[in-house]
Amino acid sequence: LIDEFCPHRGVSLWFGRNEECGLRCPYHGWKFDVTGQCTEIPSDPDGSRFAQKVKVQSYPLVERGGVLWTYMGPPDKQPPLPEWEFANVPAAQTYTSKRFQECNWLQAMEGGIDSSHVSFLHRGDLNSDPLFRGARGNQYNLNDTRPVFEVVESEGGLHIGARRNAEPGFYYWRITQWVMPSFTMIAPRGNHSVHGHFWIPIDDENCWAWSFDYHPIRALTDAERAAMIDGKGIHAKVHPVTYRPIANKDNDYLMNRVAQKAGTTYSGIEGIALQDASLQESMGPIVDRSKETLVSTDSGIIMARQRLLRAIKAFNDTGETPPGVDTAHQRIRSAAIVLPVDQPYKDGAREAM
Repeated sequence: LIDEFCPHRGVSLWFGRNEECGLRCPYHGWKFDVTGQCTEIPSDPDGSRFAQKVKVQSYPLVERGGVLWTYMGPPDKQPPLPEWEFANVPAAQTYTSKRFQECNWLQAMEGGIDSSHVSFLHRGDLNSDPLFRGARGNQYNLNDTRPVFEVVESEGGLHIGARRNAEPGFYYWRITQWVMPSFTMIAPRGNHSVHGHFWIPIDDENCWAWSFDYHPIRALTDAERAAMIDGKGIHAKVHPVTYRPIANKDNDYLMNRVAQKAGTTYSGIEGIALQDASLQESMGPIVDRSKETLVSTDSGIIMARQRLLRAIKAFNDTGETPPGVDTAHQRIRSAAIVLPVDQPYKDGAREAM
């Protein structure tokens, strides 16, 4: 991964020619290798060694799970390669997409760890979306709209447990994994795939929402993969170049008031990804949190903010490595499980997580 602009006259190397062992600027032919080192300046006289003095900023780039990963910090602090399960299972078992989201990464991420909104915002999709339907847990979500949250710290972030009533004497638990700073994993439904997001900042007011689906023990079916490509589940239909969703704020997210009134979609917007994005973007690019009125079901969001602030202070004060860098923090799963009412989920779901 190298800086976009040629150090000669500032031309964008997006226009570069991919030539053998390098990228050549089409303006004057300056050529750079994968480390950013200039290897050729055609206009220089024979014998000139000036090209050796020219280098653009570069960062290591690796592919895992169909995703390109980079590290942009000091070389002596480079962490090990990512060990998220979705990026390491066979290609047939995983699918990843990304979309452009027009708000700060943190308010998008906070939506990702909020389980209470599922009973409302996504209720029209639980029994119709091909990547969700048929799971017994859907009815627990629909029947009990007052989840009780129990949030506990994990080594990498938080376990966010949302408890709903199941059969008499049992609770239905959905445990979201949040690993700092921006990884969320949502509990699967039935035998459907596990899914989640990374929220990666572009700047203060925009982010990339990377969305993954994978099954830990089997290949995704052709129907599942087709549904993901079609924007079902947590994915979205996007422009093939800009990755901006086809339904966006310029066209009111293709709001359908008739479907909203009929209850086909609770918000009138089709697709779980866009239901989330539309409301998160509606808060503005950076939400004014001083105007919030938080309640008990927001405990995961409250604790995540506290955990982030503590990690920032520890890093600034002592250089302490933040949670999430250690690959042991990445070897986790979310879980959906029915447990007796007297069994704490951190014990009953330990193996599943």
